[in-house]
Amino acid sequence: MKNRMTLLTATVVGFALAATPALAQKKYDAGASDTEIKIGNINPYSGPASAYGLIGKTIGAYFNKINAEGGINGRKINYISYDDAYSPPKAVEQARKLVESDEVLLVFQSLGTPSNSAIHKYMNAKKVPQLFVATGATKWGDPKNFPWTMGWQPNYQSEARIYAKYLLEKYPNAKIGILYQNDDYGKDYVKGLKDGLGAKAATMIISEQPYETSDPTVDSQVINLKASGADVFFNVTTPKFAAQAIRKAAEIGWKPLHLLNNVSNSVGSVLKPAGLENANGVVSTAYYKDPTDPTWKDDAAFKRWADFMAKYFSDGDKSSSFTVYGFAVAQTMVQVLKQCGDDLTRENVMKQAANLKNVDIDMLLPGIKVNTSATDFFPIKQMQLMRFNGERWQLFGPVLNGGVGS
Repeated sequence: MKNRMTLLTATVVGFALAATPALAQKKYDAGASDTEIKIGNINPYSGPASAYGLIGKTIGAYFNKINAEGGINGRKINYISYDDAYSPPKAVEQARKLVESDEVLLVFQSLGTPSNSAIHKYMNAKKVPQLFVATGATKWGDPKNFPWTMGWQPNYQSEARIYAKYLLEKYPNAKIGILYQNDDYGKDYVKGLKDGLGAKAATMIISEQPYETSDPTVDSQVINLKASGADVFFNVTTPKFAAQAIRKAAEIGWKPLHLLNNVSNSVGSVLKPAGLENANGVVSTAYYKDPTDPTWKDDAAFKRWADFMAKYFSDGDKSSSFTVYGFAVAQTMVQVLKQCGDDLTRENVMKQAANLKNVDIDMLLPGIKVNTSATDFFPIKQMQLMRFNGERWQLFGPVLNGGVGS
């Protein structure tokens, strides 16, 4: 009888274990363990796009917050961030170091279209997640050909289509001059604007002025755009050149309708260096809350961001949208890792990143949620237009969808 009871008990325990394999089995790839999740990052802390270095620092501060609160499912984040100076060859070197020497679980928020393009094939060949890249190029949403790479922010073509809708509705006879970075980043915006304008693009766009990231200034391009007779200025630049262009347009007395791409609309990092008075009237897009906008002073999510800044990043720029961006994208990464549970394999990281359903992220604008699927690698698709009044951005119009990747 005693032996039968022992056998019965063993059988019941066996069934219980078989029914709950997740409780019995933890799965790890390189960079993950019972105590740690190793995350790699590449940011331009130096070079022509160094203003974006603030994003990498904000992410580090946010992960410090998560660790101080106990980590993710009991595991602490080990955040390893390297400088690539916005140089593609340097990005390749840093990616190899992160994957082959540091053995990170994933690379998160590597910044810039040129840098991410340089490591795109490598990351996918190695089957290491290149997750929530800090660039809106449309090619980051191609799960069929590059299943290990995913964007985060609205893609550049979608944003440019939103500007096109605005121009066709409000300024159908506009003469448009474009300043753009001469690479995939800049060309994506130009394509989106032309696609959005449709047949009218050929007559509305009268000048296109490219620049190289190695150029000291974009002064000559801005002078050429004014000389073309353009009355709309589509400014597709990274922060350093955006500030230069805004300042130069003011210096030469050129006052077009100024459309500034989202990635360079930070008050603290771009508009202040350009001169706030020079940026008066500039139109851009938003998908997260502007830290300088008093509209949000009583907003619960804004208070959480402000508390985070005060406690974990007290010397960070509280007027820069880059600290908001870093906070929001890091929160998205944490959500993915929480969903992974004890299956911290690279395959499951990508599976969970492609399984975000109406996720609320602090500091995204009301009505904008994060959604992905196995065939949709564009987490954020909506934006709202806004205008700078000389002191702060003011939102106007409805939340819009640009239509690419939606």
